[in-house]
Amino acid sequence: MATDDADSPTVSSTFRQFFSLQRDVLVLSLAMFAFSLGFQMTNRFLPDYLVYLGATGFVVGLFATLGNVIGAIYPYYGGIVSDRVGSRYALTVFGFLSTFGFGIWLASAYVPAIDLGVTTVEPWVWVFVGLLLAQCWKSFGIGGHYAIVKQSTDPSRLARGFASTETFRRTAFLIAPLIVAVLVADELMPGFLWVLAIAIVFAVLGTVAQHLLYEAEADTVGEEFEAYR
Repeated sequence: MATDDADSPTVSSTFRQFFSLQRDVLVLSLAMFAFSLGFQMTNRFLPDYLVYLGATGFVVGLFATLGNVIGAIYPYYGGIVSDRVGSRYALTVFGFLSTFGFGIWLASAYVPAIDLGVTTVEPWVWVFVGLLLAQCWKSFGIGGHYAIVKQSTDPSRLARGFASTETFRRTAFLIAPLIVAVLVADELMPGFLWVLAIAIVFAVLGTVAQHLLYEAEADTVGEEFEAYR
């Protein structure tokens, strides 16, 4: 009896099935890798960057506190947005905002202090502004991340689907320090500016890829949004 070649397993299909990488989950995993690489390359040196821009130790501590506050507050409201407009469009917007945040971090090194008369806006202030945006995909997008895996993966492989995205994210944790080590080996700050530039490139690639490759027709949209259509 003839065998149908179309039904024969390939290396690619076996790999995708093993990790529960349906198309949207695979796209999400790659986007996670791109953004996690950017975050891991930049986060560890942002305190030094603040000091380089003239911030005090108190400001550096305040920056860390703000990052934790954002991580606690953003996910809930990001979930609301994802429910209203769908995960694909929400993550595209969050990705764009995060990319813009990375851009503000890079631009902070070239913005002079602005004298407003009553007070002076120091360059490190823009790093705080960038933080509010850069965390969007990572924190705002948590609800969308879970929604994509849930709607794209067979229930019997759901745990494996979540684990596969985490594997991609953690892989970026391994690669990021190596890239940073090469760039900052000679001098920290000029090298860190290159790190920020690379983070912007990966954020752009992740945002464009997730917008173009997600299967929008498979996306779920919350009832609250449907009522206005």
